[in-house]
Amino acid sequence: MGSTGAPHVAQPPSRGRLVAWLVFVLALTALGYAGRVDGSEPPDDIAFRYSYALAALVQYAVMLGILLLIARGHPVRELFAMRRPASWWRAVGLGAAALVAIWIGGAALAPFLDATEEQGLVPDEFDSSRVGAFVAFFVVVTFLAPVVEELTYRGLGFALLAPYGVTVAILLTGVLFGLAHGLLIALPVLTFFGIAVAWLRARTDSIYPPIALHSLFNGTALILSVSGVG
Repeated sequence: MGSTGAPHVAQPPSRGRLVAWLVFVLALTALGYAGRVDGSEPPDDIAFRYSYALAALVQYAVMLGILLLIARGHPVRELFAMRRPASWWRAVGLGAAALVAIWIGGAALAPFLDATEEQGLVPDEFDSSRVGAFVAFFVVVTFLAPVVEELTYRGLGFALLAPYGVTVAILLTGVLFGLAHGLLIALPVLTFFGIAVAWLRARTDSIYPPIALHSLFNGTALILSVSGVG
């Protein structure tokens, strides 16, 4: 996977911001693995509980607040790459290539790594009696999570790491993204996903294509799962 060079940033971000961001994402990682160590697992019907959607809303709001605090004093739109790609058509093509690579990589690893089962968030079937709660879950997984996670890793994280090299930014944000989920079996799949999306961020110099790809991937996986296809 290549890149177009250093991303567009108006002013070089400070090392203090990089340290703060690293502390933040490493704390997310520690919390994720701590939840696994204590043996707790999400309930089988978590996708049909309003409580999960509400808890996720609070969690992502806190994450976004911390990101904005770290970015304070620097042009936010620049630091988070909130700008249009030079060409949307090119971005769509690159996004399709990244998505195909993710699907192929996931399929190749699936016989050895049951990533979906380990995470335990995607339901195996649809419960038509709790449609409202599922819609709330779908919105969180398909829209809210991709926006905040992409702003965290391919937005702020990528911009802070890019001065050390675009390849470093792609690989490190991918690895940290994978680790933050607190999973072991799924770690290679999540890391590959993170690297592919970071590559898309580098090639398009925009956060919007990664958000769109992440959202499409999550939404498709969820729909296929409840429909009995996935």
